[in-house]
Amino acid sequence: MWQGEVVGIYIAPGGSQPMQAVAGVWAVPGKGLEGDRYFRQVGTYSDKPGPHREVTLIAIEALDAVRREAGIRLAPGQSRRNITTRGVPLNDLVGQTFRLGEVRVGGVRLCPPCQHLEDLAGLPGVMKALVDRGGLRVQVLTEGAIRVGDAILPEPAEAKTP
Repeated sequence: MWQGEVVGIYIAPGGSQPMQAVAGVWAVPGKGLEGDRYFRQVGTYSDKPGPHREVTLIAIEALDAVRREAGIRLAPGQSRRNITTRGVPLNDLVGQTFRLGEVRVGGVRLCPPCQHLEDLAGLPGVMKALVDRGGLRVQVLTEGAIRVGDAILPEPAEAKTP
């Protein structure tokens, strides 16, 4: 059994715009995080809608490993992921439901790094360094607040992603 924590929350008002750190955010099923580019349908990939565009997560442990192993300092906001976690086995959560603070979410699919991320971060090699640890795309299942410092908890095994 694991228990994690939200260590950072980031949103961008439009596609390719810098991510902004926020202390908390409101999550809405079918839309994502209030104020974020995909909530507003103005993200770079908004023309390809679906639950995999609602919220993205990345583990602080992955960013630390990229720094240690590749010498690349990728700040959480530069990762282009909405929520930075600590202590959460993100790669194991595809098809699983869990809680981000008071919000119930479902793991949709892994979030592999892309050239767009590398170009915006301006860090050559970061795409390769993030392979197999680029994060997780999640669908918002219940409306509510997510705040920095919130616990991230698994749901009982009988809970399934719709």
